Amino acid sequence: MIVEYIRYEIEEARRQFFEEDYCHAREILLKSPHCLAFDLANCVEDPTFYTLRIHWDSEEGHLKGFRNSPEFPAFLACVKPYIANVREMRHYWPTCSVESLHAKFVNA
Repeated sequence: MIVEYIRYEIEEARRQFFEEDYCHAREILLKSPHCLAFDLANCVEDPTFYTLRIHWDSEEGHLKGFRNSPEFPAFLACVKPYIANVREMRHYWPTCSVESLHAKFVNA
C-alpha cells in the first residue's frame, strides 16, 4: 500500500465548489479496486490550504490501474479545474500509524 498526498491552495471564492467537486470525485474513486481509502482535510490555521490523502493498493495500481480505468475520465473532470492549485503531489510509504481509538475526537 502507498499513500498519495496532494496539497492544494484554494482561494475563498472557490472553496465550496472545490469541496463539492471532491465529494463527487470521492464516489468515483471508491469504485476503483485500487483506491483503499480517501479523505480531504481543510487547514485550521489557513483555510486556503487542503490536503487530500488517498490510500492506493500500490503505485502501479494508481498510475496504471486507476489512470487507465473507465472511471478515470470522470474523476479527472471533477478535479481538473484545480490542477493549477496543486502545491505538492507525492506518493509515500506508510512507516508508522495509529488508528483512532477514541471516536470522541472525530469532528470535535
